[in-house]
Amino acid sequence: MRRMMAVCNKELQAYFLSPTSYFAFAVYVLMTSLLFYSSFVYYQPSIVDYRLVLGDTLSMLLFVVPLLTMRLVAEEFRQGTDELLLTSPARVTEIIFGKYLASLVILVVLILCSLMYPFIMSFYGTLDMTTVWMSALGLFFLGGSMMAIGLFASTLSQHQMVSAVAGFIILLVLWMLDSFAGNTGSALQQWLDPFALTNRFDSFMKGVLSGPDILYYVTLSGVFLLLSIQIVERKRWR
Repeated sequence: MRRMMAVCNKELQAYFLSPTSYFAFAVYVLMTSLLFYSSFVYYQPSIVDYRLVLGDTLSMLLFVVPLLTMRLVAEEFRQGTDELLLTSPARVTEIIFGKYLASLVILVVLILCSLMYPFIMSFYGTLDMTTVWMSALGLFFLGGSMMAIGLFASTLSQHQMVSAVAGFIILLVLWMLDSFAGNTGSALQQWLDPFALTNRFDSFMKGVLSGPDILYYVTLSGVFLLLSIQIVERKRWR
């Protein structure tokens, strides 16, 4: 645990010293603010419902998460510090989980930024706070699984942009999984629907805490963290 926290602290320092992190945050805040203005101020000023705004801003995670995770492991490979890290007393599991924990801290900061929108909306009417807090919780589980996928993509290359593109493609495929079979109601669509990233988020937006949905996001995170560990372990023994 102590070594994992040391890795986490190191990654957090790197996050706050990296211009890419500030760029990703700026893109997220700018784009979500524009979507908030468009959705709440311009089109639906009379409807005080955070879910309408969140539904529009959710897709920004597709672009921001790969930017925030692309350097996690790829930068170690590029600088050659992976050998130093992998020969340290810390196990690969501790290294990967330490980096993942740091990404979750950054995710919490993103979610806090998102909460400024319901705060603003609360001045114009009564908000359903249950759906607001449940949506924030759902955003944490959704974003956490996306961070795990981004971390996995970061283990695939020493080039950060390659990792970012790989992460974006994996996230996009999982995001649109339910669209591949069209709205035909076919057996294939019914089979793919439960695995789409956003479909599991709907219950949170309705204020419902669903065990299967939480289990889906936790399992998805676990699978990609396990894959990340396996890839780094393979590099360690080369």
